[in-house]
Amino acid sequence: MVAADLFVAAASGVVAVLAVLLVMRHAARLGLVQQPNARSSHVRATPAGGGIGIVLGAVLAGIFAVGSESVFVPAVLVASVGFAVLGLWDDIRPVPATARLAVQLVLVAVTLAVVSPPWISGGDAWTALFYALLTLAIVYWVNLYNFMDGIDGVAGSEALFLLLAPLGLSLFWAQAATASPLFWWAAGTAAAVVAFLCFNWPPAKIFMGDVGSTFLGFLIAAFALAEIAYGWLSPSTALILAACFITDGTLTLLRRALQGENIMTAHRRHAYQQLARRFGSHRPVVLAMTAINLIWLLPLAAAAEAAPALGPFLVAVAYAPLAVGALAAGAGRSEHA
Repeated sequence: MVAADLFVAAASGVVAVLAVLLVMRHAARLGLVQQPNARSSHVRATPAGGGIGIVLGAVLAGIFAVGSESVFVPAVLVASVGFAVLGLWDDIRPVPATARLAVQLVLVAVTLAVVSPPWISGGDAWTALFYALLTLAIVYWVNLYNFMDGIDGVAGSEALFLLLAPLGLSLFWAQAATASPLFWWAAGTAAAVVAFLCFNWPPAKIFMGDVGSTFLGFLIAAFALAEIAYGWLSPSTALILAACFITDGTLTLLRRALQGENIMTAHRRHAYQQLARRFGSHRPVVLAMTAINLIWLLPLAAAAEAAPALGPFLVAVAYAPLAVGALAAGAGRSEHA
């Protein structure tokens, strides 16, 4: 069984490579060439839509998981494709922010209603409130993840960490996880991300695009919810693992909002983008973020799994220095400040 699962994961990577190559070849015809502008962090026209490869590879792995995890896999699979289609449409012909958010809210709300996580199975007012807050939180994460896709390799590297770290932790605290199709769906998605990163590593030959970033943002959130429900991860662990993106994205958003700016407009004022300009290269920033994930956040996440009672304290420990560092790097600050 494991051999078959590994084969599907490898096939997901191969499908992603072939799809990315096709997109690169036909990007101009598809309207998927991103021109540099004042709000971007690249200096030459580059094919976009490489996330199509991630989508196709991940969907292949998801199809093999259908039928084995009750309604979760088909519901999340359909919704993730919905996010990908909306993202691709936005890549080719920008969709108004209000319309995009409305569709995303519907996709998430319907998915949660179909899946019925154990936390929202009741019928009282508190359950309804939690359902609404969880819907908003997932949509917020999807858009935050999309906003953080602003330099070569950063969104792909973060996705790889957020997909593989929970699987690695589950091998210690939930060994039965490897028998779940969800485990191998996440592994197949990771293989597709690795394939894409071969083309997106700085200097990038192709960008992910909204088709990939919104798809991955939703799928990572869905996997995290399932992993929490199955007992593979605690909520504190999931929050710790995602701390790099949550800290930079949230602080940048808050600072821009406090300055009276339209927070839905494109910009390049996240801490990681400020650092990339300061260093004159994307690569050291991506490598630094990867180091933070592996050396700082992963051990704290493991500690949160080993001592669940310390989870909230370890979340604070994980975020505090990242918040200080992001503000010092200029998260949300004007480039001319």
